[in-house]
Amino acid sequence: MSDAMQARAGAAAIEVLKPGALSTFQDLGRHGFQQLGVPANGAMDERAHRLANALVGNAASCATLEVTLMGPALRFHTAATVAVCGADLEATIDGEPLPSAQARVVPAGATLAFGKRRRGLRAYLAVGGGFALEAVMGSHSTFVRGGYGGVQGKPLRKGDVIALRAPHTRLPVLPSGGSLFSSEPESAPDAPIRVVAGREWRHFHADAHAAFTGGAFRIGARSDRMGYRLEGPALPLGAPLELQSEAVGFGTIQVPPDGQPIVLMADRQTTGGYPKIGHVIAVDLPRLAQRMPGETVRFALVELAYAQRLALLQDAAFAALEAARD
Repeated sequence: MSDAMQARAGAAAIEVLKPGALSTFQDLGRHGFQQLGVPANGAMDERAHRLANALVGNAASCATLEVTLMGPALRFHTAATVAVCGADLEATIDGEPLPSAQARVVPAGATLAFGKRRRGLRAYLAVGGGFALEAVMGSHSTFVRGGYGGVQGKPLRKGDVIALRAPHTRLPVLPSGGSLFSSEPESAPDAPIRVVAGREWRHFHADAHAAFTGGAFRIGARSDRMGYRLEGPALPLGAPLELQSEAVGFGTIQVPPDGQPIVLMADRQTTGGYPKIGHVIAVDLPRLAQRMPGETVRFALVELAYAQRLALLQDAAFAALEAARD
């Protein structure tokens, strides 16, 4: 790192030696601007993001580095506490394994790097004290299509220097229950993704209902942070239907005229006009976000009250974890 870069970033910084395939800073999202057409953005796997922050003593709203498939190599110019949660992308500190969902101290001058993919798609790196990023519309989340947030609205690039706010080397003491959290629930990895019926569920043909909950869908190659395009049995409407565009959310499942569903993800547009057959429940969005193009998913219909109860239980568990840490 050059003298000029050192002066700009100060000693409390990390240097990007390798950028990885797609490494962007994300937080809990950019809220309150969707009426202006501004996407919410944020972490694709919010559960892994929140856990990584909890493990290093950060608030859930702090940005983490979302690492996709092929991770970066980062040189730490100061000692800092870190945690990586979510996908197992073979994280190491100077070649020594960095266990998933465990806080560790990175010594000054050491390199944190990622290797081959073992499980999942997205890992989340938190640094105790947080990254020194400028907020855009109240969020540090990177929106690459819009060119804002994170570091100049771009994925990490070789040579980037990221300043740290208040790095520390404390290892927060968490209750044993903290180990129960992971980016995957305790159910089998291939368990169906749970959904609630969408606004237009009743307008779909009975054959579409059966295919949606009984068939398998392949995640298409054009899937990304904006949406997962699924390939599988067509989901026909019972009769032609014209709709006005209305608000959509993370997990909304729209069905365009070709009958192939699209699950809207973190970088989704703010409105949509296609009929909605379902909506992925909040606690299963992380499971879907960890699936790769080419993998297969199945869906199971659940009641809204059940989905809400699961979300409240997860929020309560995180609140208890964070309270015990504090």
